[in-house]
Amino acid sequence: MIRLAWNGVPDWRAEVCEVVLSDDGLAATGTQLGAAPYPYRAAYELEARGNWATRRLRVDVAGVGSLELRHDGRGTWAGAPNSADLEGALDCDLAFSPLTNLMPIRRHRLHEQPGTVDFAMAWVSLPDLTVHRSEQRYEHLAPGRVRFSSDGFRADLELDDDGVVMVYPGLAQRN
Repeated sequence: MIRLAWNGVPDWRAEVCEVVLSDDGLAATGTQLGAAPYPYRAAYELEARGNWATRRLRVDVAGVGSLELRHDGRGTWAGAPNSADLEGALDCDLAFSPLTNLMPIRRHRLHEQPGTVDFAMAWVSLPDLTVHRSEQRYEHLAPGRVRFSSDGFRADLELDDDGVVMVYPGLAQRN
């Protein structure tokens, strides 16, 4: 088990999680604190096993409620009101969390080898817990560097040897 922590850049935010990595996935529990659009505390549990595909994400936001997404490993989601819109997405993307970049990076070894891959994600907004489909691209730039882009946004991520985000420009930096 490893313990990871990130602080928000430039906005005030903090995240800490405990992660168990295996050859084909991860299990994690974590907490994210944020100040915008209003102060919130989100606790989450994430399971991504079997080729690094998300199987379950549970998020509890104090004063807002809970969300539990379940995935069958083939592209079908349960738990979101708009589950049909998420068809084909293998992963979740929890807002402001660098941890959820790990699954697509590791599945395609983009932290180590050349490649560009497009993904559909089940993007979970915080603190309101709404779920949207998000089209995203990950592109290997060099060992330990991957470009993330989505909806006109672009950031060059700096990663450790496991593919975990160290620096996510405009979002977070690992402590």
